[in-house]
Order: sequence, then C-alpha cells, then structure tokens
Amino acid sequence: MMGINCSTDHGGSELDALSYAIAMEEISRGCASVGVIMSAHNSLYLYPIDAFGSDELKERYITPYTGHEKDENGRLNIGCFGLSEPGNGSDAGAASTTATDAGDEWIINGTKAWITNAHESSAAIVFATTDKSLKHKGISAFVVPMNAEGFSLGAKEDKLGIRASSTANLIMENVHIPKSNLIGEPGQGFKIAMQTLDGGRIGVAGQALGIASASIDCAVKYALERNAFGKPIAQMQTIQNKISQMTVARDSARLLTWRAAQMKDNGEKYIREAAMAKLAASEAATLCAHQAIQILGGMGYVTEMPAERHYRDARITEIYEGTSEIQHLVIAGDVLKEYKSQY
Repeated sequence: MMGINCSTDHGGSELDALSYAIAMEEISRGCASVGVIMSAHNSLYLYPIDAFGSDELKERYITPYTGHEKDENGRLNIGCFGLSEPGNGSDAGAASTTATDAGDEWIINGTKAWITNAHESSAAIVFATTDKSLKHKGISAFVVPMNAEGFSLGAKEDKLGIRASSTANLIMENVHIPKSNLIGEPGQGFKIAMQTLDGGRIGVAGQALGIASASIDCAVKYALERNAFGKPIAQMQTIQNKISQMTVARDSARLLTWRAAQMKDNGEKYIREAAMAKLAASEAATLCAHQAIQILGGMGYVTEMPAERHYRDARITEIYEGTSEIQHLVIAGDVLKEYKSQY
C-alpha cells in the first residue's frame, strides 16, 4: 500500500488510480490518520519522483520507500511534501524558500509549513525558487534527505483531528544537496506541484469517503440498537431521512472519485473531475460526520463512541490539498475555458 502506484521495478505494487481510491477509502474507514499518512506518501512524495525524476533519483528515493526498507532508526522509509509556507497558504506560486546554484550542488534555505508526515519522514519533496525574476515559472522541485546538515523540524502541531499523523514545519538553513536531486528541469516546479495535487485530490477524496463510510457505519448500527418510545430509532422517519441523506452524499461522491481515477488511468485530462471529487467527498465527510452525531445525540459528543473522532477528522478534508474554495475556482475555471473555446 505504501508503493501502490509505483512500478514493480522499484518495489511498488503497480496498481491503478482506481485501486488506490478504493484502498484509501477502506484504510480511512478504519482510521483517517493512517489514510492521510498513506495518501501523502503515495500521492505527494512518490508520484512527482516517479513522474518527473531521473532513473537515478527513482532508484535512490522510490525503491527504498515502497514499504520494504527501513531508515536509520528502524522505521519504514516514508516521505513528505513541502509546498505550503507560513505566508503563502493557497498561493502556491509565492515560494519564498530558495535554492541557490552552487556549481555541483544546490543550497536550500527556507521554511515549509503544515507538512503531513514531517516527523516520520526520511526525505521531503521541496519546492524552492531558483529564479525570482520568473515568479512561479522560476520555482523548481527537489528531493531533500531530512538527515542533511541544516535540516530541522518544528514542533508537532496540536490538531483538531487526524491526530495520529504528525504535522510540522520543515526548516532548512543552508542545506546542501547534490545537483542530481533536482526533479525534472529548473523552473518546472510549479507545473510539478499542480500536477501532483491533481492526483493527490483523488487520494484525499478516498480518505474523505472513508470518514463518511465510518460515520454511516457508526450511525446506522446505533440507530438499530437504540430504543426510544418503545422501538428502535431506526424506525423513525426523521432518522431514516438522515441515513438516506448521508448515503446519497457518500455514494455520489464515490462515483465522482471513481470517475476521476478512471480518467487518470485512461490518460485523459482529469483536473476538473479530481477537483469535483475532492470537493464532493470532503463535503460528504463533513455532512455524514455531523449527522452521525445528531443520530447518536449525547453519545455522539463523547469519546466513548467514534462519531466525535469522525467529526474532527472530516474537517481537514475541506482544507488540505486545496480548500473547497480553491476547488470551486479550479472547476469554474475549467468550465469557462471549455466554453470560451467554443465561441
């Protein structure tokens, strides 16, 4: 599962995007934190190296990272993705982290924020400006080993949800890396980041679907067992309406997610579809988690039942890898582009 889309030549499972979406939902149905660890590693760390990296880079930073080899601390090698910064948020093109060409190496300085898997990772994908005059076209992508001198981590963020997954800053002070650790070509970083996020949204959609499914599991089981007014509350029309609403939202989002995955597998353009899947699935997760607590009543608000965890876990799915507002911009922008081309 930690190399699900990578070639078997590099130790991966070589499964398709649809398999990945299904696996993400089932893993996240059990624990959304484990889901996001898997998603960030596969979608955000492995993918850009696999899609744009040299053969040498793949051998060094994919093969040991597909779930078979351990790091110096005896942990499985996993990776993280450093795009966001303390001051740029959704403005991915405003990278203040810099990479300076020093002949046979690059010297990286800067801080990346909100990095999933930060404290467990052995390597990071880092986006840094190599030519400020070109703005977003002057951003390049690198693989940075996290044991490099000058590389440090911020404190773990104390989060509302997905608390079993670490989130922290990556701090780089004169970090020297080999010239060969550049992914793709200089100035290709923004394109790499956007293409990576397009595929990553399928993974987050799968995670959100898992939260939605877990919420439905919890709510329906409780409704069948809890009696009120002399009968199970599952027999009450109000409860049935909620169960119906939850199931329709989850299943609709699942179909959008599977469509985006199939389009990716077919080599078709899927930017709009991935954004639609991520938007619908994250909103379905929030809706289902909310309604699960309503069905459980007071029991939904205490940690004795998992409903409150699903509620906390769901919220982040509307924020990371592009907020819901960004998804609307992506979708609308693609629709407008399509219509403009017709007139």
